[in-house]
Amino acid sequence: MSEGDTGDGRPATFGEVFAVREFRPLFGTYTLSTIGDELARVALTVLVYQRTDSPLLSALTFALSFLPWAVGGPVLATFADRFPRHRVLIASDVARALLVATMALPGMPLVLLLVLLLLVSLLAPPFESARSALMADVLEGEPYAVATSLTNVSLQVAQVVGFVVAGGLVTVLDPTVVLLLDAATFLVSAVWLAATLERRPAPVTEIDDGSPSSVWRDAAEGLRLIGRTPRLLSIIGLLWTGTLFANAAEGIAVPLTESLGEGPAQLGVLLAANPLGVTVGGLVVARLLGTARSERLMPVLVALSLAPVLLAGLVAVAAGPGRGAYTLVVALLFVAGLGASWTIPLNVSFVQAVPAAYRGRAFGVAVSGLYGVQGLGALGAGLAAERVPPGAVVAVAGGLGLLAVVPPLLGFARTRPAVAGDGPAAGPSVS
Repeated sequence: MSEGDTGDGRPATFGEVFAVREFRPLFGTYTLSTIGDELARVALTVLVYQRTDSPLLSALTFALSFLPWAVGGPVLATFADRFPRHRVLIASDVARALLVATMALPGMPLVLLLVLLLLVSLLAPPFESARSALMADVLEGEPYAVATSLTNVSLQVAQVVGFVVAGGLVTVLDPTVVLLLDAATFLVSAVWLAATLERRPAPVTEIDDGSPSSVWRDAAEGLRLIGRTPRLLSIIGLLWTGTLFANAAEGIAVPLTESLGEGPAQLGVLLAANPLGVTVGGLVVARLLGTARSERLMPVLVALSLAPVLLAGLVAVAAGPGRGAYTLVVALLFVAGLGASWTIPLNVSFVQAVPAAYRGRAFGVAVSGLYGVQGLGALGAGLAAERVPPGAVVAVAGGLGLLAVVPPLLGFARTRPAVAGDGPAAGPSVS
């Protein structure tokens, strides 16, 4: 039995989950690094928009940190299954600290800043896959479900704090100072993980036929596992489709805020509205609804994550600049965040369908597509906002999203009893 397993089927408490020694650094460093990332993302987005006055280039900057997942995520994520996962986490954080600190050097050209941002983003797939897989090694069953809810809530809280603080900092500090703060979060994270995580061996050293593995063969195995498992296909389809349309507005947050007559400080609040809603919704899912009931309510929650986006865009178009319109748009994005808590029970369903030794690769594929569609959604929104008002782009994203999620929702309902029973069997990667 994994540490933290209640063993009797009863729901785990927050206290029981935090009592698991290795969960605390996995949770804490994830929160800390996310805050730093949002600080840097907003600072760079504002900097590019100020220099170029281009919604497309601003959206490109916001999306750039997501695109490496789409380009190389499934391959890079294999490192989480090929090497000891604690080493992958620590090495990734140290490298990111150095790269972000380099971005803060005085006089750094804009093009070089974006190249360094791309390199930093390339380290995210192995880190996130190793963290997600290691958390599933440390906890299982209901404790894992509660830990997943807490981690998702922590992500949203970190985004809220990061966005709001960033909106204030960019008005009084040079962006290089914000970048140094981001580098510091990675360094603290690396030290914390090195001091607290157990030294586990790599979970996979060879593939089924006994021949030496490679990153390409490992990545292909992960893709084949998902391709032959209808349950995993339905989960990933719903995750990618819902996220694509629900988060597209983030890429044009700067011109959207400007079109409502507000400035950088209000930009942070607008960006924080959706994550704050997910925070509240996540707490409800974790302690009141439970994962089983939340899964049954999935269609309602998915619709709730998209319909307010449609309404927010219509308000921005119809009302025009003004504090009242801005406040209503923020409120609607908060409500959309409440619905977006559907990703929490979906994450639990995904883990239950993946063999332990394949979790790094499976998470890599899922998160690669997730970040990829976020990046593509932001770029698409930025491209559209070059020709039409930002509010109209937001409204179209919400409306199309409501239609696009219907097929994956039906697939998810049809495959609910299925598990990855035909996948390779493997236990947790523990020593």
